[in-house]
Amino acid sequence: MTRRLFALDHNFPQPVLAAFADALPQAALVPVRDIDASFAELDDWELMRELHRHARRWDGLITNDDAMLSLAKEMTVLSQTGLSLVVARGQGHNPIRAVGVLLCHLAHICHHTVSGSAQIWNLKVAQKNHDDVSDYLDKIATKAKTSVARLVADNRLPAGELRRAT
Repeated sequence: MTRRLFALDHNFPQPVLAAFADALPQAALVPVRDIDASFAELDDWELMRELHRHARRWDGLITNDDAMLSLAKEMTVLSQTGLSLVVARGQGHNPIRAVGVLLCHLAHICHHTVSGSAQIWNLKVAQKNHDDVSDYLDKIATKAKTSVARLVADNRLPAGELRRAT
């Protein structure tokens, strides 16, 4: 597998991600300020232009700034440069969530990134409510062609096994 080279936008929580560096053999993630200190001051379209022109072959840019997805200049320059743009969308200022959503998708992104072909990876995470255990008992009982009451009766632990230690 080709090791991908991604720049981390100045707004991406690099210190949190750095802790996972050894566990990410498929990608090198480099903060833009480590590429060139002046890059942190550039507009997003300028940053993509500079990554494209840089001596190293960058695969793309990782950011949590989804506003650029609606900017004509940024999207035009992205299409011209052939970079991949990875957006940990909607993560705001929560570095753990931004890193988490990126880590969930990074191997897939690296595998499917095509050098020289502009791609947008719009990543999101959504909160969800808990599942009721009764829903799973219903499914298990239906599959076993029995009732939930019979299933529970056959698998119930005696009260003595559930007593808390004192």
